[in-house]
Amino acid sequence: MKKLNLVIRDCLILTPEMDILRGSSIGIKENKIVVISKYEDIKKEYEIEQTIDGNNKLAMPGMIDAHMHTCQQFLRGGTADEYPMVWSRILVPFESSLDESDVYASSRLCALEMIKSGTTGFAESGGPLIHAAIEGYLESGLRGKIAYSVMDQDDAIPSSMKSSTNELLKRTQSLYNQYQGVGNGRIGIYFGLRQILTCSTDLIRESGQLARELNTGVHIHLEEHREEVRYCLQKFKMRPVDYLDSLNLLGPNLIAAHSVLMTDSEISRISETQVNVVHCPRSNLSSHGIPRTPTLLEAGATVGLGTDGASGHNMDLFQEMKILRSAIRVSYGLSLFDPVSMTAKSLLKLATKGGAKALMIGSEGGELAEGKLADIILIDLDKPHISPSLNYINTLVDNVSGLDVSDSIVDGKLLMKDREVLVFDEQEILYEAKRHANSVKKRAGI
Repeated sequence: MKKLNLVIRDCLILTPEMDILRGSSIGIKENKIVVISKYEDIKKEYEIEQTIDGNNKLAMPGMIDAHMHTCQQFLRGGTADEYPMVWSRILVPFESSLDESDVYASSRLCALEMIKSGTTGFAESGGPLIHAAIEGYLESGLRGKIAYSVMDQDDAIPSSMKSSTNELLKRTQSLYNQYQGVGNGRIGIYFGLRQILTCSTDLIRESGQLARELNTGVHIHLEEHREEVRYCLQKFKMRPVDYLDSLNLLGPNLIAAHSVLMTDSEISRISETQVNVVHCPRSNLSSHGIPRTPTLLEAGATVGLGTDGASGHNMDLFQEMKILRSAIRVSYGLSLFDPVSMTAKSLLKLATKGGAKALMIGSEGGELAEGKLADIILIDLDKPHISPSLNYINTLVDNVSGLDVSDSIVDGKLLMKDREVLVFDEQEILYEAKRHANSVKKRAGI
């Protein structure tokens, strides 16, 4: 008789078409979903090792935070209501003060928050001493694509945070050689480019070339603020997307975080080259502007969601969906009288399928179907702000938060059951995080 390691029994299921399948069960073997059917039928064909009761629960693909900053976890509440430039006044002194133990503690706190809020995969955009973060993420069981923070120019950046072009490329290659594919393939290494202003033409071009040779990705902040656009126009006589295109960086292995200032022609080119655009709604709205998400989607672009880390808020992607929905309704819906300019189904696709493409697992993950990766979260529906619901798709976006996630499964392994995290000692992580945060603040002078 065939065996299943885990079955989620009698739950509601969010289908790849973003509809609700009722009264079915999900069978998992090793790290894959192998069967979705009635529990009685599964029981006849398989021997089951472990069962989760899915009664009054909804199973959906785990959320994917496609742009976050591990090393800003101890900055929570430290960048809101601040005048520019937050980057030079706060982020640079903070990141330059971190040591390996700080980064390790930060990664464990970050992983704990992601598990408890329904995130199963993430793209770390780059921080200092990132190898220490990888060790924490390996313990967590989460899936992630991780990059070094890479900068080789800008006089405003301390020497400890930048290096020569060759040294930075060697550093990422070394990280790739050591960690690519560890954790049963859960961890992957991307090339990180902090932003155009702090990365030379040679560094950008050669990072893209090496990433293609190694069949991995590149992660960059792009068109996040007006100074970046001004810099490109003044120095290169091109807008940022056109500049990166001239360096052969655009492609389906590129994550372009933020991307709020794109012109129609840039959006067209981003779509043609299948770049993964990642919006961070709460971060973008606080200082950069409202992204042109409907225009991007209409052009055929791939779009995902990110939190931009915890410095300004939290890492709950359900909140990011709500904020983006409201922002697009104001910017597109009111001006065009288009009440469906950003539907719930579209937002759920951004947070799941869009993120999976950014992690280069689009063919394997981001949806619940037979043969796909078993990265699954369960939502507790038995709450007064959720049930009863006439339309659970709308309710998922408008009502549910990360606090409603009851269970989390990544790569077929149960990381959280009924809100109890199984892979970490939560109290220990919180204690260590407070200790490290206080120490870093003193060293950074924040």
